[in-house]
Amino acid sequence: MSAVRIDARRGAQGVATVSWLRRLLLSEYLVLLLTIVFVLVMLPVAPELASLETWRDIIGAMMPLLIVATGQAFVLIVAGIDLSATSNLAISSVLAAAVMTLDGGPLAAAPAWLAIAAGILVFVAVGSGLGALNGACVTRLSMPPFIVTLTTMMFFSGLAIWITTLLTDDGSSIGNLPQGFAFLGQGRIAGLPFSLLIALAVCVVAHVVLSRTLFGRWLFAIGINPRAAEVSGVPVRRAVFFAYVICGLCAGMAAILYTARLETGTPVLGQRILLDVVGAAVIGGVSLFGGKGKVLWVVFGALFLTVVDKGLSLLGLSLASMFAIKGGAILAAAVIDAQRQRLLRA
Repeated sequence: MSAVRIDARRGAQGVATVSWLRRLLLSEYLVLLLTIVFVLVMLPVAPELASLETWRDIIGAMMPLLIVATGQAFVLIVAGIDLSATSNLAISSVLAAAVMTLDGGPLAAAPAWLAIAAGILVFVAVGSGLGALNGACVTRLSMPPFIVTLTTMMFFSGLAIWITTLLTDDGSSIGNLPQGFAFLGQGRIAGLPFSLLIALAVCVVAHVVLSRTLFGRWLFAIGINPRAAEVSGVPVRRAVFFAYVICGLCAGMAAILYTARLETGTPVLGQRILLDVVGAAVIGGVSLFGGKGKVLWVVFGALFLTVVDKGLSLLGLSLASMFAIKGGAILAAAVIDAQRQRLLRA
């Protein structure tokens, strides 16, 4: 009788453990918990991670990444992907800097505010324009998103380098931007980084669009089952097209912050963050299979990657090691995503 009770107790404990692991795996706060654990583990070997200055650097580096990853989430929700986000950053940065530069730019003699306003307009127009190009190829030409965005990534990366070569002697960057432009990426309002305020505004708008609008419901329906969505009256092509436009627009806005932080337009802007752009959304919980995602999850994913990046740099690891570790984290997130889908179907 006692053996039966022991087996029953062990069985109950096993069921409780499995249930706890299931809840943890499906929790939307899993990545935030992992971030806290990482910080606690790193503190004994990298105590600088607890300093206020370090966290200012983390917030500053996180904001533009958060904006571009939020745009990526819109595309992932419809089961697409945008690999051209980094080339969008580069071409937007180069063209806007070419307009704003005081070294022979078209607005060199204009007031600084006018040059900055024109530059911001270029960032937004180029970003959303590239997104529209991707969306048109995917929806009108029925091309695979991976091939479309891989091709545009290669083309616009090369175009950014070519334009910079034409406009400068060394072909590396376009500098001498208006003095006030740097404020967008480095300035503070009431003690808060201006980039934080911009990122918060983008996240709030994105959250409202995804959770409170008909367009947001269309995106989730398309990601779950595009054929069923179309039968139900959802304008699938139009919704997917605008998802790519939003993704491009967010990349253009992120390019503003990156360029303002560097105070120069460079054709290699964002060259090394493609892994982070997709990873921030996926690690946070936005499904690669479509139909699932929240802006809050993207915030958690961007925070995790930025904290990991800063922690590894404090340890003095090489760039290759950092890429390998972050790549492993993103692979683990993809595996977890697959397991989540299996559990939800069970």
